[in-house]
Amino acid sequence: MNVRVHTRHVKINDSFRESVERKVGNAGRFFDHTSHADVEISEERNPRLAPERYRVEITSGAAGHTVRVESAGDTMETALDMAVDRFEQQLRKLKERLVSRSRRRREPPIEGAPAVTEPDEPFEIVRTKQFVMKPMTAEEAVLQLELLGHNFFLFENVDTDLTSVVYRRRDGAYGLIEPA
Repeated sequence: MNVRVHTRHVKINDSFRESVERKVGNAGRFFDHTSHADVEISEERNPRLAPERYRVEITSGAAGHTVRVESAGDTMETALDMAVDRFEQQLRKLKERLVSRSRRRREPPIEGAPAVTEPDEPFEIVRTKQFVMKPMTAEEAVLQLELLGHNFFLFENVDTDLTSVVYRRRDGAYGLIEPA
């Protein structure tokens, strides 16, 4: 995996850069085709933010999805370790979902057995708003929303060929905004 390290308001030595490349590279072991990862390390100089002085953000592409994690700590090493742990968790979660989705499609139905339908979408959309916007499947959009760590995700819905938005509600559930 090609790891690109960027810094903002902070200088790092070569040994720390090598540590970043090694740790992020090892985290990418879940996918063979993860070609690159961008790591941005920044320092907040505001003394009130001392517990979150250093911030590490890792962005990578895997299996057609963008994975982004962010972590902050009082030292660069702490922030890096927390970010790498979250990065591994996100990659593991993505891999498990992709594997379970492909296995669910391959299993033939058993004759005589009652049809058990598993929902294709493991996320419950609890609120729908109508809004003029753009489209993609809701499951993939929610997955992207989680991987990016954002509160909303604008996408083109493959089912309707219209633009839609999924968003995270304050109660932790998901919402879908569809065009009118």
